[in-house]
Amino acid sequence: MSDDTQSPSRRSIIKSMVFIPIGVAGAAGAVRALQPASASAADAAAAEGKPEAYTPAFFNAAEWRFLGAAVDRLIPHDEHGPGAIELGVLEFLDRHMQTPYASGDIWYMQGPFVSAAPEFGYQGKLGLRDIIRVGIKNLDAYCVSQPGGKAFAELDPKKQEELLKAAEGGKLKLEDISAKLFFTNLLNEVRNGYFADPKHGGNKGMGSWKMIGYPGMRADYLDWVQVRDKPYPIGPVDLAGRRG
Repeated sequence: MSDDTQSPSRRSIIKSMVFIPIGVAGAAGAVRALQPASASAADAAAAEGKPEAYTPAFFNAAEWRFLGAAVDRLIPHDEHGPGAIELGVLEFLDRHMQTPYASGDIWYMQGPFVSAAPEFGYQGKLGLRDIIRVGIKNLDAYCVSQPGGKAFAELDPKKQEELLKAAEGGKLKLEDISAKLFFTNLLNEVRNGYFADPKHGGNKGMGSWKMIGYPGMRADYLDWVQVRDKPYPIGPVDLAGRRG
């Protein structure tokens, strides 16, 4: 989340960070104010190319508004490629929160719950979806408690970015959860939704793959495996066999 207006383009940042695990690709640029953000997911989608209509089943209305604003700041639309909103990352988030992974059903969730060095991994008692939900509630409550009394989604984009940067740096004190833990998990989920196969709800039309020149599920591109300075010249293919 750099303030440097001369920083490399998002395309360069993403290409330098990207890795491709099986099924889900994850990486993204940091938050940058590349253009004015909308106050809601609907506004952003209208300006950038509305994704298919989706009604959330996990998140409530307040959480959905928060995510619409936050996701739009984490990966905004710019001259290099589509933003997270228009690629359906909100749908990915809502669908992913309903999986056994997000609920913690396939995690080891027994105590003791202790503070530990990062190399030992997460040691808390909340599953992923609870980290996201509690974090949203706490950050919104923090915003409302400040002068002006506005929820996060109602703040101007600059203020939203300041709060996200403070959370990223662990400089924001929330009631029930570490702001840094919440931000890290939210950003990871947005990255996953942006680069995952479209079957998971995000990356509509393989938009992020086209932007970085990733071939997707093509059977043979060995001649290009070691090429780092050029995008793959043929459109991507998703798991369902659709061509981008």
